[in-house]
Amino acid sequence: MKRVYTPIIIEHIRNDSQMLFLAGPRQVGKTTVSITLELRDYESIYLNWDDNKDKELILRGSASIIDHINLDKARTNKPILIFDELHKHKDWKNFLKSFYDKHKEQLHIIVTGSAKLDIYRKGSDSLMGRYFLYRIHPLSIAELTTSDFIRTEEIKMQSNVDDSSLDNLLIFGGYPEPFLKADDKFKNKWQGLKKNQLFREDILELTKINEIVLLEQLAFQLKHFVGNLVNKDELSKRLQVAATTIKHWMSILELSYYCFYISPWSKNISRSILKTPKVYLWDWSEVEDTEQKLENLMASHLLKATHYWTDCGYGKYELFFLRNKDKQEVDFLVTKNMEPWFLVEVKTSDQKLNKNLLKFQKESGAKHAFQVVKNMEQVDINCFNFDKPVVVPMSTFLSQLI
Repeated sequence: MKRVYTPIIIEHIRNDSQMLFLAGPRQVGKTTVSITLELRDYESIYLNWDDNKDKELILRGSASIIDHINLDKARTNKPILIFDELHKHKDWKNFLKSFYDKHKEQLHIIVTGSAKLDIYRKGSDSLMGRYFLYRIHPLSIAELTTSDFIRTEEIKMQSNVDDSSLDNLLIFGGYPEPFLKADDKFKNKWQGLKKNQLFREDILELTKINEIVLLEQLAFQLKHFVGNLVNKDELSKRLQVAATTIKHWMSILELSYYCFYISPWSKNISRSILKTPKVYLWDWSEVEDTEQKLENLMASHLLKATHYWTDCGYGKYELFFLRNKDKQEVDFLVTKNMEPWFLVEVKTSDQKLNKNLLKFQKESGAKHAFQVVKNMEQVDINCFNFDKPVVVPMSTFLSQLI
């Protein structure tokens, strides 16, 4: 299926010379997007670090790769070289820097990876200025309801959402394969395989952590913290490991795309909490509680939008939540260039406006404030035409994002 990322990758290949980094979880569609670009007259060469023959070729060095590509062959356009999972190479940044500097005029380079390519391996030799990063996310409502992915601004007009699309996303998650299969047994088997690959292969290979069983237990605990503040001291007591170890392991789970954290926004918020984050899973279908799962789906859609808008160059967008010491809270705040833009409160059925939206809109100065309700019929409106707090259908609101 065509993804929202396809047009921006094609535009990059045609107009820019920097390497293109596609980062995201395993099986989210990074490789599929990169090898199915439908670019006429562009030859693609795919090298996967997890394939032994490809790994041997990469380890033999640049000259062997260039011989394999045969750059002496006449071509209409520069070929596209795709490196998959190259971040597992212990010296991948220096390898890429050298390779790119030597051959950037001869080919396009796409690098895909399931650990965070931009920050996972810190080294003295920076790739800064040599690549653009695009963060690839699971499927979303807007992606399922739109055929024209060419965007000129952040928010698009609402589109009609099939009644089953939102429910299927909640049940099967946004990873393409289980979503398209729409089968519970397949989803369960797929999740088991993905979990095994994450903990027994990816994390073990990249971090050399010995306490994998305890790390899995931490992941299990975080699944039940979804939408709530993460108390590292409580987790430390439950697992009987040091709080500093919990902090380190939480970072590893984030870098490996198991979960993500959002921080509180405190500027101009009276008695705001300052540091403690909330946690959400990349695969929201793993969340058991219905309301937590719904909030997680919204968090994932908003994070996808902020990443997409930032990566495409519209500005700097970030996702926060609002909470004060009196435990008054709004689920999400999206900022644009470090200024509050819109608030989101998630509800299953409640259409009575949450008074915290008005309170925190006044304090933060956000332009929009939405109470987004799942069990509410779609309406033909632009949600972003409203400046005062407003109750809107979830399907309508999500169709206007990414």
